[in-house]
Amino acid sequence: MKKVVLTVAIVLGGLSTYATSAFPMNTTDKIEIVAQEEFKEIKAETLPQAVKDALATDFQTATLDKAYVNDKQEYKLEITLDGAASTVYADKDGNWIEKE
Repeated sequence: MKKVVLTVAIVLGGLSTYATSAFPMNTTDKIEIVAQEEFKEIKAETLPQAVKDALATDFQTATLDKAYVNDKQEYKLEITLDGAASTVYADKDGNWIEKE
């Protein structure tokens, strides 16, 4: 009986070594750091005329809720378009910028 238990233990121990991976798993975590741009809230009246014109041309039914500017003279505009809130970005010349 002792030999049967010992044999079963050896067989099960041998089978468990096949279940382990032959190659070590790469467990390093990737860290992605995104620098958050600092936008400061401004009044809608202080927007450049080019940005106002682009907003009026491309988003005719939109209402401007808030406006922000950063150090690179990029403007973040929070608008309401057809009842849905949206955020768009423009440069000082009124060109739209794609941002995430």
